[in-house]
Amino acid sequence: MSNVTLSIGGRNFAVSATDGEESHIEMLGRMIDERARKIGAQNQSEPRMMLFAALVMADELHEAHKAAPPPAPVPEPAISEPAGPSPEIMVRVAAIAARVEKLAAHLEDAGEAS
Repeated sequence: MSNVTLSIGGRNFAVSATDGEESHIEMLGRMIDERARKIGAQNQSEPRMMLFAALVMADELHEAHKAAPPPAPVPEPAISEPAGPSPEIMVRVAAIAARVEKLAAHLEDAGEAS
């Protein structure tokens, strides 16, 4: 962590920044300073100056969201008919069915003999 000094509305503010984020924090501070100076809030108390700058930036963000195109609809996946069983499976099922029929016939013959 390191400290970054931001100059906003003619006042200095020390804030902590994660290592590597210092330049990003400084850029954000310049944006806030620009809004504070633009609306003439530097003559206000610190809390009011920050409030007015935040309101201006929130309004800009709101307008940007309204102007952005709506997100593209996500297409629903096509539902396809399930594929039939593979030929190998059909051969195995036919062989099992033949064995079952043979067993059933054997059981019937055994039942008639008793």
